[in-house]
Amino acid sequence: MISTNKKQLAGNYYSVLLKRLLVAFVFMLASRLLFFAFNFSNFSGASLWDWLWFVIAGIRFDISALFALNGIFILLMVLPIPWRKNRFYLGFANLFYYMANTVGFLVNFIDIIYARFTQKRMTGDIFDYVANDESTMSLLPQFVVDFWYLFLLFLFFEGLFIYFSRKIVLRKKPLHLPLFSYYAFQLAGFLIAIFITVIAVRGGFQLKPINIITAGQYVEARYVPLVLNTPFTIMKTIGQYGLKQVRYYDDDTLNRIYTPVLKKQDIQVLYGDTAFRPNNVVLIIMESLSREHIGALNKQIGNYPGFTPFLDSLIGHSVVFNGFANGKQSIEGIPAVISSLPSLMNRPYIISPYAGNKTYSLAGVLKEKGYHTAFYHGGTNGTMDFDGFAKMAGFDSYIGRTEYNNEADWDGNWGIFDEPFFRFFATEVDNTRQPFFATLFSLSAHHPYTIPTKHKNKFRKGELEIQEAVMYADFSLRELFQTISKMEWYSNTIFIITADHTSEAYLPEYRTRLGMYRIPIIFFDPGEGNPVISPVTASQVDIMPSVLSLLNYDHSILSFGNNLFNREQDHFAVNHLNGIYQLISDQYILEFDGAKSIGLYNFDTDILLEYNLIDADRELAVELEKLIKAYIQQYNNRMVENKLTLVE
Repeated sequence: MISTNKKQLAGNYYSVLLKRLLVAFVFMLASRLLFFAFNFSNFSGASLWDWLWFVIAGIRFDISALFALNGIFILLMVLPIPWRKNRFYLGFANLFYYMANTVGFLVNFIDIIYARFTQKRMTGDIFDYVANDESTMSLLPQFVVDFWYLFLLFLFFEGLFIYFSRKIVLRKKPLHLPLFSYYAFQLAGFLIAIFITVIAVRGGFQLKPINIITAGQYVEARYVPLVLNTPFTIMKTIGQYGLKQVRYYDDDTLNRIYTPVLKKQDIQVLYGDTAFRPNNVVLIIMESLSREHIGALNKQIGNYPGFTPFLDSLIGHSVVFNGFANGKQSIEGIPAVISSLPSLMNRPYIISPYAGNKTYSLAGVLKEKGYHTAFYHGGTNGTMDFDGFAKMAGFDSYIGRTEYNNEADWDGNWGIFDEPFFRFFATEVDNTRQPFFATLFSLSAHHPYTIPTKHKNKFRKGELEIQEAVMYADFSLRELFQTISKMEWYSNTIFIITADHTSEAYLPEYRTRLGMYRIPIIFFDPGEGNPVISPVTASQVDIMPSVLSLLNYDHSILSFGNNLFNREQDHFAVNHLNGIYQLISDQYILEFDGAKSIGLYNFDTDILLEYNLIDADRELAVELEKLIKAYIQQYNNRMVENKLTLVE
């Protein structure tokens, strides 16, 4: 018999464990509901019953995250060992309980704001993203200031969690059991607890553990962030560095459906000869310039003024396509624009294992034609590893905040204000030998949306905080064009203006899975005066082959984009978010989860994407599914095998 002279802490280990887990679950669910509350307007079209379903459907993912976070605490509480009653041991177990759950709640709170910009829950790549971007940590105090109410709410939330958890304590009581029976019961409890934990983390008894993509079984793709929680998405993707090769089709069938190989004759479609035209090229990538902000591209909204008066005027002299971004972050947008590489994996290309692959890029291709190439970005050197990517992409030089070398024009957060950096760009390019390819990436339309003191209250504010900064960026663009239009090389230059990604949206049609990717893709040639607003679907990856077409480039290339000036090619856009692939073609959008199509919408007649036609128009869905499967197969397999260039 176990002695009754000593009190044993053996009576309510499992009671304490269950109650603590219940408290943590309630707060995990509450942190997800706060995500609902603060982002309600970003998920339009849902009924009251839909919102109730989002709560219920997400419980499976909440439980999985809960048990994964508390795995060490559970193990320490159920291990059948004699010193489990020791107060230092219990303190050690409690430390894991409070730390793990606090981190889980914290990332849920952070995503209340962060997900507005990315339209997805954070994933494991966030750690590499922060590690490769020195500005992120330096901006943390600014985020706390701007979103102070969430910081205070989190402290209150955490205080309540600790208060209720501390109410649950082990009770000392005498225990009269044979030693063998006592440890037999403890061992049985240990095995049961471990079994339950494994099943909970897996999300059930099914063959494969639940993953981000599982959320698509419960809700439409646009509502996936509401069902998931951030601890779950981070833990499920951390350490996921690579792509899996897929084989939907044999090689012959695959290449008949889709090939990224653009032959010389696919590029040389604009002129009657094969001679290369060495025009200068200036590519301007405007930070967070959603189509929503541009008045000239929103004439369907009555008297909508927009926030880009200069760009509106330039559009009147340009060829403009129905543009879409290929990703939701700058680190995804830059490789798409420069190298025709869409973001079809959980980790951005720049920080993926494939960043060292040999690829084509506008800089590399034009450098071989004798161009001087330079990438200009007013941000702090090293931001998102853009300088490293620029070097890999073949740019002769990267010019950032360090090279600008005048901290008087620093915005206090990200880098140099657009207006002075654009002036600097104009001067630098004017002193560059021709032909040249210059990329200018703007900065100021980025949180916290700082406006230079001399321009305070000069620009109109909109419904979104970013829109005043967009007006400042547009003003800076006007100043740039006024300056360079007087320079000798201007008339012999092709200008392309686009965005790295979209911003958060206000208008309902820009909050959908389609609208959240809409950006401008503008081609401006000072020597041409025929404006065109083209309905052709375009995306960032189409920019490289289209520029090469304007230059009458005389070689074949490999590109995951198409030549927008070739009417014989199919034109479409592909995005990837929350494990769902999205194909935009003509007036239809297809959602594909890697195994099957889950959504088909006609965005011409259904701008808010409320009516799923997947069953009503199965034939069209099958045709579009063939294309997206072939696109994925070409992308994954070529990326893994490092076959992103051609041998001529």
